Amino acid sequence: MQPNSPSAEQILNQVRQLYELYPFPPQPVSTVPPPGWNWRWSWPQAHAFCTGSHPGRRKVRILDAGCGSGVGTEYIAHQNPNAEIWAFDLSSRALEIAQARCRASQAPPVQFRQLNVYDIDQLPGQFDFINCVGMLHHLPDPVAGLQALASKLAPGGILHLFVYGELGRHEIRLMQKAIRLLVTGSEHQTFTSAEQLQRGLQVGRRLFEILPETNRIQQQERARWAIENVDDECFADMYLHPQEVNYTIETLFELIQASGLQFLGFSNPEFWRLERVLGQDEALLAQAAQLPEPERYRLIELLDPVVAHYELFLGQPPICRWEWTSPESVASAIAHLSPCLGLWPGRSIFNYAYEAISLSEEAFAFLQQVDGIRTVQELQASLECPLSCEQLQRLLRWQVLLLEPQNSVS
Repeated sequence: MQPNSPSAEQILNQVRQLYELYPFPPQPVSTVPPPGWNWRWSWPQAHAFCTGSHPGRRKVRILDAGCGSGVGTEYIAHQNPNAEIWAFDLSSRALEIAQARCRASQAPPVQFRQLNVYDIDQLPGQFDFINCVGMLHHLPDPVAGLQALASKLAPGGILHLFVYGELGRHEIRLMQKAIRLLVTGSEHQTFTSAEQLQRGLQVGRRLFEILPETNRIQQQERARWAIENVDDECFADMYLHPQEVNYTIETLFELIQASGLQFLGFSNPEFWRLERVLGQDEALLAQAAQLPEPERYRLIELLDPVVAHYELFLGQPPICRWEWTSPESVASAIAHLSPCLGLWPGRSIFNYAYEAISLSEEAFAFLQQVDGIRTVQELQASLECPLSCEQLQRLLRWQVLLLEPQNSVS
């Protein structure tokens, strides 16, 4: 830390001040539910992604940690209408917007609280699903913050986490320091007043006006961030923030280990495939495959250093995973339709990851009968043309069909 570094309480106050002045995210409040879906915020879909199984119909408790102005909270509420939902944030102004947002779109009830994650014991009980997007990396002590979240995660529960990546944010950090240097006289001095934040916004905007087209910071801004940074709230969140911790794969897995939670996977698994960076070179693929899991991910980010954030799932042991490799286990499972499908019902649809899926007539007929009550075997018996094992496995791979083990029914 730099000399005269602010205390943890001062950091939290500075973070609160930023979001009181520039509530984030800045999306306008609407009277209609949010369009589309974010499958990472759907409890059944996220549970199936992490464990291979649908969680059943039991009522669950969901927490949106660091909810900001409630954009994610609104999605969570509409996508999980039968859940008990809680949300908290540091900023009173952001919470006012979050509450107004959920009221306007007639979202299911959400219990909002103003607090920081270190005081999470003030919330009753444990949660089956915790969403933490964009909060942990702004804490004075992210390890303690993740441990606090872990203490509220029920056994078998999952946590959706979003934290900054160091390699993909290099130019952002350079601009942050340049703005501080011009406003405070020191690249290490954060903004301590609303006036300094407003001045920082002016200076930052001006710098992007005058930097040449060939400047690397300018190029990265225009290629990756400029559209969202039209809003002052987004620009301030990116370039004026008083507290930011950026991770690499190495430090990310150190954070996970310290939390006591289990790594369940990145939510963008295609990016983390070795074949994406090593092609079809069998020798290199075989050599890389021998590396431990974190080192395989580290190799990928070293070869493609664009990761500006990591989005992943963690679980509270014990976590039961289902592979559905035997026809018998598939046949005896209760069938559920994915809650995150586009253009359904129809034979040409989008699955949870917005991948285009073309269904055969037989698969379409089968999925139309899925009700979350009958088993695959019972559904197959009701059809003139039952699906083959291969067809069923294809629906499972696409996560269009989600299976619930019968012994998990409550």
